[in-house]
Amino acid sequence: MDQGNTAFLLIAAALVLLMTPGLAFFYGGLVKAKSVISMMMMSFGAIGLIGVLWAIYGYAIAFPGAEGTIFPWSIDSGAIFLSNLLEVPEGAAYPPLAFVAFQATFAIITVALVSGAIADRAKFGAWMVFAGIWATVVYFPVASWVFNFGLAEDGSFSYGGWLTHGLQDVFGSGVIDFAGGTAVHINAGAAALALALVLGKRVGFAKGAHVPHNPPFVLLGAGLLWFGWFGFNAGSELAADGTAALAFVNTIVAPAAALLAWLVVEKIKDGKPTSVGAASGAVAGLVAITPACGSLTPGWAILLGILAGAICALAIDLKFKLGFDDSLDVVGIHLVGGLIGTLYLGFFANGTGLINSGSLTQLLVQAIAAFSVMIYSFVLAFVIGFLIEKTMGFRIKNEDEIAGVDTVVHGEEGYVLADAKA
Repeated sequence: MDQGNTAFLLIAAALVLLMTPGLAFFYGGLVKAKSVISMMMMSFGAIGLIGVLWAIYGYAIAFPGAEGTIFPWSIDSGAIFLSNLLEVPEGAAYPPLAFVAFQATFAIITVALVSGAIADRAKFGAWMVFAGIWATVVYFPVASWVFNFGLAEDGSFSYGGWLTHGLQDVFGSGVIDFAGGTAVHINAGAAALALALVLGKRVGFAKGAHVPHNPPFVLLGAGLLWFGWFGFNAGSELAADGTAALAFVNTIVAPAAALLAWLVVEKIKDGKPTSVGAASGAVAGLVAITPACGSLTPGWAILLGILAGAICALAIDLKFKLGFDDSLDVVGIHLVGGLIGTLYLGFFANGTGLINSGSLTQLLVQAIAAFSVMIYSFVLAFVIGFLIEKTMGFRIKNEDEIAGVDTVVHGEEGYVLADAKA
Protein backbone atom coordinates (compact mmCIF):
# COMPACT_ATOMS: atom_id res chain seq x y z
CA MET A 1 0.00 0.00 0.00
CA ASP A 2 1.28 3.45 -0.92
CA GLN A 3 0.96 5.59 2.20
CA GLY A 4 1.62 8.77 0.22
CA ASN A 5 -1.26 8.17 -2.17
CA THR A 6 -3.47 7.08 0.73
CA ALA A 7 -2.77 10.33 2.56
CA PHE A 8 -3.33 12.29 -0.65
CA LEU A 9 -6.73 10.67 -1.20
CA LEU A 10 -7.88 11.15 2.41
CA ILE A 11 -6.85 14.81 2.39
CA ALA A 12 -8.64 15.28 -0.93
CA ALA A 13 -11.78 13.74 0.58
CA ALA A 14 -11.63 16.17 3.50
CA LEU A 15 -11.26 19.08 1.06
CA VAL A 16 -14.28 17.97 -0.95
CA LEU A 17 -16.38 17.59 2.21
CA LEU A 18 -15.51 21.20 3.08
CA MET A 19 -17.09 22.24 -0.21
CA THR A 20 -20.59 21.56 1.11
CA PRO A 21 -20.33 23.98 4.08
CA GLY A 22 -18.71 26.34 1.57
CA LEU A 23 -21.74 25.91 -0.67
CA ALA A 24 -23.96 26.63 2.33
CA PHE A 25 -22.26 30.00 2.79
CA PHE A 26 -22.33 30.70 -0.96
CA TYR A 27 -26.03 29.93 -1.23
CA GLY A 28 -26.83 31.43 2.17
CA GLY A 29 -25.44 34.81 1.19
CA LEU A 30 -27.43 34.85 -2.04
CA VAL A 31 -30.88 34.48 -0.48
CA LYS A 32 -32.81 37.03 1.58
CA ALA A 33 -32.01 37.41 5.28
CA LYS A 34 -35.19 35.59 6.33
CA SER A 35 -34.16 32.45 4.40
CA VAL A 36 -30.47 32.04 5.25
CA ILE A 37 -30.97 29.31 7.87
CA SER A 38 -33.30 27.35 5.58
CA MET A 39 -30.84 27.59 2.70
CA MET A 40 -27.82 26.51 4.71
CA MET A 41 -29.75 23.70 6.39
CA MET A 42 -30.45 22.10 3.01
CA SER A 43 -26.70 21.68 2.52
CA PHE A 44 -26.12 20.36 6.02
CA GLY A 45 -29.14 18.09 5.69
CA ALA A 46 -27.53 16.62 2.57
CA ILE A 47 -24.35 15.89 4.52
CA GLY A 48 -26.28 13.93 7.14
CA LEU A 49 -28.64 12.04 4.88
CA ILE A 50 -26.39 11.23 1.93
CA GLY A 51 -23.45 10.41 4.18
CA VAL A 52 -25.52 7.65 5.80
CA LEU A 53 -27.18 6.39 2.60
CA TRP A 54 -23.79 6.19 0.89
CA ALA A 55 -22.50 3.79 3.53
CA ILE A 56 -25.67 1.71 3.59
CA TYR A 57 -26.18 1.17 -0.16
CA GLY A 58 -25.04 4.18 -2.20
CA TYR A 59 -21.52 2.95 -2.78
CA ALA A 60 -22.83 -0.51 -3.65
CA ILE A 61 -24.93 1.03 -6.46
CA ALA A 62 -22.33 3.50 -7.69
CA PHE A 63 -19.45 1.01 -7.71
CA PRO A 64 -20.89 -2.45 -8.30
CA GLY A 65 -17.65 -3.93 -9.65
CA ALA A 66 -15.91 -4.37 -12.97
CA GLU A 67 -17.83 -7.35 -14.29
CA GLY A 68 -21.19 -6.84 -15.94
CA THR A 69 -21.46 -3.16 -15.05
CA ILE A 70 -21.79 -1.62 -18.49
CA PHE A 71 -25.55 -1.66 -17.90
CA PRO A 72 -27.20 1.49 -16.54
CA TRP A 73 -28.26 0.08 -13.14
CA SER A 74 -26.75 -2.65 -10.97
CA ILE A 75 -25.66 -3.24 -7.37
CA ASP A 76 -22.95 -5.08 -5.47
CA SER A 77 -24.79 -6.81 -2.64
CA GLY A 78 -21.51 -7.51 -0.89
CA ALA A 79 -20.85 -3.78 -0.53
CA ILE A 80 -24.04 -3.11 1.44
CA PHE A 81 -22.90 -1.39 4.64
CA LEU A 82 -19.41 -1.53 3.06
CA SER A 83 -19.05 -5.04 4.46
CA ASN A 84 -16.64 -6.36 1.81
CA LEU A 85 -14.39 -3.29 1.79
CA LEU A 86 -12.76 -3.50 5.21
CA GLU A 87 -9.68 -5.43 4.12
CA VAL A 88 -6.92 -3.95 1.97
CA PRO A 89 -6.20 -6.22 -1.04
CA GLU A 90 -2.59 -7.19 -1.57
CA GLY A 91 -0.98 -4.76 -4.00
CA ALA A 92 -3.66 -2.08 -3.64
CA ALA A 93 -2.42 1.51 -3.87
CA TYR A 94 -4.67 2.57 -0.98
CA PRO A 95 -7.40 1.11 1.24
CA PRO A 96 -10.76 0.72 -0.51
CA LEU A 97 -12.37 2.72 2.29
CA ALA A 98 -10.24 5.74 1.34
CA PHE A 99 -11.88 5.66 -2.08
CA VAL A 100 -15.29 5.15 -0.46
CA ALA A 101 -14.78 8.26 1.65
CA PHE A 102 -13.62 10.31 -1.33
CA GLN A 103 -16.62 9.37 -3.44
CA ALA A 104 -19.03 9.92 -0.55
CA THR A 105 -18.16 13.60 -0.55
CA PHE A 106 -19.00 13.80 -4.27
CA ALA A 107 -22.46 12.37 -3.62
CA ILE A 108 -23.05 14.87 -0.82
CA ILE A 109 -22.07 17.99 -2.76
CA THR A 110 -24.04 16.93 -5.85
CA VAL A 111 -27.28 16.63 -3.90
CA ALA A 112 -26.63 19.89 -2.04
CA LEU A 113 -26.12 21.76 -5.33
CA VAL A 114 -29.71 21.06 -6.40
CA SER A 115 -31.14 22.98 -3.44
CA GLY A 116 -30.15 26.36 -4.86
CA ALA A 117 -32.97 26.21 -7.38
CA ILE A 118 -35.70 26.13 -4.72
CA ALA A 119 -34.40 28.72 -2.27
CA ASP A 120 -36.86 30.82 -0.23
CA ARG A 121 -39.84 28.52 -0.74
CA ALA A 122 -39.19 24.82 0.04
CA LYS A 123 -40.11 22.72 3.06
CA PHE A 124 -37.09 21.15 4.72
CA GLY A 125 -38.77 17.78 5.27
CA ALA A 126 -39.88 17.58 1.65
CA TRP A 127 -36.36 18.50 0.53
CA MET A 128 -34.90 15.68 2.60
CA VAL A 129 -37.34 13.18 1.10
CA PHE A 130 -36.48 14.38 -2.39
CA ALA A 131 -32.75 14.27 -1.63
CA GLY A 132 -32.88 10.66 -0.46
CA ILE A 133 -34.97 9.42 -3.39
CA TRP A 134 -33.08 11.42 -6.04
CA ALA A 135 -29.72 10.26 -4.74
CA THR A 136 -30.92 6.65 -4.82
CA VAL A 137 -32.45 6.55 -8.28
CA VAL A 138 -30.41 9.23 -10.02
CA TYR A 139 -27.05 10.16 -8.50
CA PHE A 140 -25.91 6.70 -7.39
CA PRO A 141 -26.68 5.06 -10.76
CA VAL A 142 -25.27 7.98 -12.78
CA ALA A 143 -22.07 7.85 -10.73
CA SER A 144 -21.75 4.21 -11.80
CA TRP A 145 -22.21 5.21 -15.45
CA VAL A 146 -19.26 7.62 -15.23
CA PHE A 147 -17.04 6.82 -12.26
CA ASN A 148 -17.55 3.11 -11.66
CA PHE A 149 -14.38 1.22 -10.93
CA GLY A 150 -14.10 -2.49 -10.39
CA LEU A 151 -11.48 -3.86 -8.03
CA ALA A 152 -9.31 -6.31 -9.97
CA GLU A 153 -7.46 -9.26 -8.45
CA ASP A 154 -4.20 -7.30 -8.38
CA GLY A 155 -5.82 -4.55 -6.30
CA SER A 156 -6.04 -2.07 -9.16
CA PHE A 157 -9.20 -0.34 -10.35
CA SER A 158 -10.63 -0.60 -13.85
CA TYR A 159 -13.49 1.31 -15.46
CA GLY A 160 -16.83 -0.42 -15.84
CA GLY A 161 -19.50 2.24 -16.43
CA TRP A 162 -21.47 2.34 -19.69
CA LEU A 163 -20.45 5.92 -20.46
CA THR A 164 -16.81 4.94 -20.14
CA HIS A 165 -16.33 1.25 -20.89
CA GLY A 166 -19.56 0.88 -22.87
CA LEU A 167 -18.93 3.82 -25.23
CA GLN A 168 -15.30 2.76 -25.52
CA ASP A 169 -16.45 -0.58 -26.92
CA VAL A 170 -18.77 1.09 -29.45
CA PHE A 171 -16.83 4.18 -30.55
CA GLY A 172 -13.29 3.38 -29.50
CA SER A 173 -13.39 6.21 -26.96
CA GLY A 174 -15.23 6.57 -23.67
CA VAL A 175 -16.44 9.81 -22.15
CA ILE A 176 -13.79 12.02 -20.61
CA ASP A 177 -15.10 13.27 -17.28
CA PHE A 178 -12.15 13.61 -14.96
CA ALA A 179 -14.00 14.80 -11.87
CA GLY A 180 -17.73 15.06 -12.56
CA GLY A 181 -18.88 17.47 -15.25
CA THR A 182 -21.65 15.02 -16.14
CA ALA A 183 -22.26 13.05 -12.95
CA VAL A 184 -22.11 16.10 -10.68
CA HIS A 185 -22.83 19.37 -12.48
CA ILE A 186 -25.03 18.44 -15.44
CA ASN A 187 -26.81 15.97 -13.17
CA ALA A 188 -27.48 18.54 -10.44
CA GLY A 189 -28.28 21.33 -12.91
CA ALA A 190 -30.90 19.27 -14.73
CA ALA A 191 -32.53 18.25 -11.45
CA ALA A 192 -32.50 21.89 -10.34
CA LEU A 193 -34.36 22.93 -13.48
CA ALA A 194 -36.97 20.23 -12.87
CA LEU A 195 -37.55 21.30 -9.26
CA ALA A 196 -37.75 24.97 -10.23
CA LEU A 197 -40.57 24.07 -12.61
CA VAL A 198 -42.36 21.90 -10.04
CA LEU A 199 -42.28 24.47 -7.23
CA GLY A 200 -42.98 27.47 -9.44
CA LYS A 201 -41.89 31.07 -9.00
CA ARG A 202 -41.24 32.88 -5.76
CA VAL A 203 -43.65 35.61 -4.65
CA GLY A 204 -42.77 38.75 -6.59
CA PHE A 205 -40.39 36.97 -8.95
CA ALA A 206 -38.87 39.51 -11.35
CA LYS A 207 -35.44 40.68 -12.37
CA GLY A 208 -33.93 42.69 -9.53
CA ALA A 209 -36.67 41.74 -7.06
CA HIS A 210 -34.54 39.30 -5.06
CA VAL A 211 -31.04 40.53 -4.23
CA PRO A 212 -28.31 38.77 -2.19
CA HIS A 213 -28.56 39.80 1.45
CA ASN A 214 -24.92 39.11 2.36
CA PRO A 215 -22.25 39.37 -0.41
CA PRO A 216 -19.42 38.70 2.11
CA PHE A 217 -21.02 35.29 2.77
CA VAL A 218 -21.05 34.68 -0.98
CA LEU A 219 -17.35 35.50 -1.27
CA LEU A 220 -16.51 33.35 1.75
CA GLY A 221 -18.47 30.46 0.28
CA ALA A 222 -16.80 30.85 -3.11
CA GLY A 223 -13.39 30.86 -1.44
CA LEU A 224 -14.16 27.67 0.48
CA LEU A 225 -15.52 26.06 -2.67
CA TRP A 226 -12.40 26.95 -4.66
CA PHE A 227 -10.16 25.65 -1.88
CA GLY A 228 -12.07 22.39 -1.64
CA TRP A 229 -12.18 22.06 -5.42
CA PHE A 230 -8.46 21.26 -5.49
CA GLY A 231 -9.35 18.03 -3.71
CA PHE A 232 -12.30 17.55 -6.06
CA ASN A 233 -10.21 17.84 -9.23
CA ALA A 234 -6.64 16.89 -8.36
CA GLY A 235 -7.87 14.20 -6.00
CA SER A 236 -9.76 12.52 -8.83
CA GLU A 237 -6.44 11.32 -10.22
CA LEU A 238 -6.30 9.10 -7.08
CA ALA A 239 -2.53 9.54 -6.97
CA ALA A 240 -0.10 12.35 -6.25
CA ASP A 241 1.46 12.49 -9.72
CA GLY A 242 1.88 14.68 -12.77
CA THR A 243 -1.74 14.46 -13.86
CA ALA A 244 -2.86 15.57 -10.41
CA ALA A 245 -0.48 18.52 -10.69
CA LEU A 246 -1.94 19.42 -14.10
CA ALA A 247 -5.46 19.23 -12.69
CA PHE A 248 -4.36 21.42 -9.78
CA VAL A 249 -2.92 24.12 -12.05
CA ASN A 250 -5.97 24.07 -14.31
CA THR A 251 -8.14 24.48 -11.21
CA ILE A 252 -6.30 27.76 -10.61
CA VAL A 253 -6.22 29.23 -14.10
CA ALA A 254 -9.65 28.30 -15.50
CA PRO A 255 -11.74 29.81 -12.68
CA ALA A 256 -9.41 32.80 -12.54
CA ALA A 257 -10.07 33.45 -16.24
CA ALA A 258 -13.79 32.84 -15.76
CA LEU A 259 -13.90 35.34 -12.90
CA LEU A 260 -12.38 38.02 -15.15
CA ALA A 261 -14.65 37.17 -18.08
CA TRP A 262 -17.78 37.33 -15.90
CA LEU A 263 -16.77 40.76 -14.59
CA VAL A 264 -16.16 42.08 -18.10
CA VAL A 265 -19.58 40.87 -19.26
CA GLU A 266 -21.19 42.27 -16.12
CA LYS A 267 -19.52 45.66 -16.67
CA ILE A 268 -20.68 45.80 -20.28
CA LYS A 269 -24.18 44.52 -19.53
CA ASP A 270 -25.02 46.20 -16.22
CA GLY A 271 -22.41 48.94 -15.88
CA LYS A 272 -20.72 47.66 -12.71
CA PRO A 273 -18.59 44.64 -11.79
CA THR A 274 -19.89 43.12 -8.54
CA SER A 275 -18.49 40.93 -5.80
CA VAL A 276 -21.29 38.41 -6.37
CA GLY A 277 -20.33 38.39 -10.07
CA ALA A 278 -16.71 37.66 -9.20
CA ALA A 279 -17.74 34.77 -6.96
CA SER A 280 -20.19 33.41 -9.52
CA GLY A 281 -17.62 33.67 -12.30
CA ALA A 282 -15.08 31.71 -10.29
CA VAL A 283 -17.64 28.98 -9.60
CA ALA A 284 -18.62 28.86 -13.28
CA GLY A 285 -14.97 28.32 -14.20
CA LEU A 286 -14.61 25.62 -11.56
CA VAL A 287 -17.66 23.84 -12.92
CA ALA A 288 -16.40 23.96 -16.51
CA ILE A 289 -12.89 22.76 -15.72
CA THR A 290 -14.14 19.86 -13.56
CA PRO A 291 -14.52 17.31 -16.39
CA ALA A 292 -11.54 18.69 -18.28
CA CYS A 293 -8.88 19.41 -15.68
CA GLY A 294 -6.74 16.35 -16.45
CA SER A 295 -7.09 16.52 -20.24
CA LEU A 296 -6.25 20.11 -21.19
CA THR A 297 -3.07 22.11 -21.32
CA PRO A 298 -3.21 25.26 -19.14
CA GLY A 299 -3.59 27.44 -22.22
CA TRP A 300 -6.73 25.65 -23.35
CA ALA A 301 -7.94 25.68 -19.72
CA ILE A 302 -7.70 29.48 -19.68
CA LEU A 303 -9.72 29.69 -22.90
CA LEU A 304 -12.31 27.35 -21.38
CA GLY A 305 -12.52 29.60 -18.32
CA ILE A 306 -13.06 32.69 -20.48
CA LEU A 307 -15.84 30.99 -22.42
CA ALA A 308 -17.52 29.60 -19.30
CA GLY A 309 -17.38 32.90 -17.43
CA ALA A 310 -18.80 34.89 -20.32
CA ILE A 311 -21.48 32.40 -21.38
CA CYS A 312 -22.68 31.64 -17.84
CA ALA A 313 -22.86 35.37 -17.07
CA LEU A 314 -25.34 35.64 -19.93
CA ALA A 315 -27.08 32.31 -19.24
CA ILE A 316 -28.28 33.31 -15.77
CA ASP A 317 -30.77 35.69 -17.40
CA LEU A 318 -32.47 32.82 -19.24
CA LYS A 319 -34.76 32.27 -16.26
CA PHE A 320 -36.30 35.69 -16.77
CA LYS A 321 -36.72 35.19 -20.51
CA LEU A 322 -38.07 31.64 -20.23
CA GLY A 323 -40.06 32.15 -17.04
CA PHE A 324 -38.62 29.58 -14.62
CA ASP A 325 -37.42 30.61 -11.15
CA ASP A 326 -34.03 28.99 -10.62
CA SER A 327 -33.41 31.00 -7.46
CA LEU A 328 -29.61 30.84 -7.25
CA ASP A 329 -28.71 30.12 -10.88
CA VAL A 330 -27.92 26.43 -10.56
CA VAL A 331 -29.04 26.00 -14.17
CA GLY A 332 -27.12 28.98 -15.51
CA ILE A 333 -23.89 28.03 -13.75
CA HIS A 334 -23.86 24.27 -13.15
CA LEU A 335 -25.92 22.91 -16.04
CA VAL A 336 -24.59 25.37 -18.62
CA GLY A 337 -21.06 25.31 -17.22
CA GLY A 338 -21.07 21.52 -17.07
CA LEU A 339 -22.23 21.29 -20.68
CA ILE A 340 -19.56 23.76 -21.81
CA GLY A 341 -16.74 21.90 -20.06
CA THR A 342 -17.92 18.47 -21.20
CA LEU A 343 -18.43 19.39 -24.87
CA TYR A 344 -15.26 21.51 -24.97
CA LEU A 345 -13.26 18.32 -24.54
CA GLY A 346 -14.59 17.10 -27.87
CA PHE A 347 -12.57 19.86 -29.50
CA PHE A 348 -9.53 20.38 -27.27
CA ALA A 349 -8.88 17.23 -25.20
CA ASN A 350 -5.26 16.15 -25.30
CA GLY A 351 -4.85 13.45 -27.93
CA THR A 352 -8.51 12.77 -28.77
CA GLY A 353 -10.07 16.21 -29.30
CA LEU A 354 -10.89 17.43 -32.79
CA ILE A 355 -7.92 19.78 -33.10
CA ASN A 356 -5.49 17.04 -32.07
CA SER A 357 -7.01 14.02 -33.78
CA GLY A 358 -9.01 15.48 -36.65
CA SER A 359 -11.91 13.28 -35.55
CA LEU A 360 -15.35 14.19 -34.21
CA THR A 361 -15.64 10.90 -32.30
CA GLN A 362 -14.74 12.38 -28.92
CA LEU A 363 -17.24 15.20 -29.39
CA LEU A 364 -19.95 12.67 -30.22
CA VAL A 365 -19.14 10.62 -27.14
CA GLN A 366 -19.10 13.72 -24.93
CA ALA A 367 -22.48 14.80 -26.29
CA ILE A 368 -24.02 11.35 -25.74
CA ALA A 369 -22.85 11.35 -22.13
CA ALA A 370 -23.89 14.94 -21.40
CA PHE A 371 -27.39 14.70 -22.82
CA SER A 372 -28.04 11.19 -21.49
CA VAL A 373 -27.32 12.35 -17.95
CA MET A 374 -29.26 15.59 -18.42
CA ILE A 375 -32.42 13.91 -19.71
CA TYR A 376 -32.32 11.08 -17.17
CA SER A 377 -31.86 13.46 -14.25
CA PHE A 378 -34.43 16.00 -15.41
CA VAL A 379 -37.19 13.46 -16.02
CA LEU A 380 -36.76 11.58 -12.75
CA ALA A 381 -36.27 14.74 -10.67
CA PHE A 382 -39.46 16.20 -12.14
CA VAL A 383 -41.43 13.04 -11.37
CA ILE A 384 -40.07 12.78 -7.83
CA GLY A 385 -40.64 16.46 -7.11
CA PHE A 386 -44.14 16.40 -8.60
CA LEU A 387 -45.17 13.39 -6.50
CA ILE A 388 -43.83 15.00 -3.33
CA GLU A 389 -45.66 18.25 -4.11
CA LYS A 390 -48.94 16.41 -4.69
CA THR A 391 -48.66 14.27 -1.55
CA MET A 392 -46.84 15.85 1.40
CA GLY A 393 -46.36 19.22 -0.28
CA PHE A 394 -42.99 20.61 -1.32
CA ARG A 395 -43.58 24.36 -1.29
CA ILE A 396 -44.46 26.43 1.77
CA LYS A 397 -47.46 28.75 1.75
CA ASN A 398 -47.07 32.15 0.12
CA GLU A 399 -47.73 33.95 3.40
CA ASP A 400 -45.02 31.87 5.10
CA GLU A 401 -42.61 32.70 2.30
CA ILE A 402 -43.25 36.40 2.85
CA ALA A 403 -42.94 36.05 6.64
CA GLY A 404 -39.68 34.15 6.26
CA VAL A 405 -38.83 30.48 5.82
CA ASP A 406 -36.41 30.44 8.74
CA THR A 407 -38.89 31.17 11.51
CA VAL A 408 -41.74 29.18 9.94
CA VAL A 409 -39.77 26.00 9.16
CA HIS A 410 -36.87 26.06 11.64
CA GLY A 411 -37.98 28.41 14.43
CA GLU A 412 -34.73 30.34 14.11
CA GLU A 413 -33.47 33.62 12.74
CA GLY A 414 -30.16 34.11 10.97
CA TYR A 415 -29.53 37.48 12.56
CA VAL A 416 -30.76 38.30 16.07
CA LEU A 417 -29.96 41.65 17.65
CA ALA A 418 -29.35 41.35 21.37
CA ASP A 419 -31.17 44.59 22.09
CA ALA A 420 -34.26 43.36 20.26
CA LYS A 421 -34.49 40.33 22.56
CA ALA A 422 -33.88 42.24 25.77
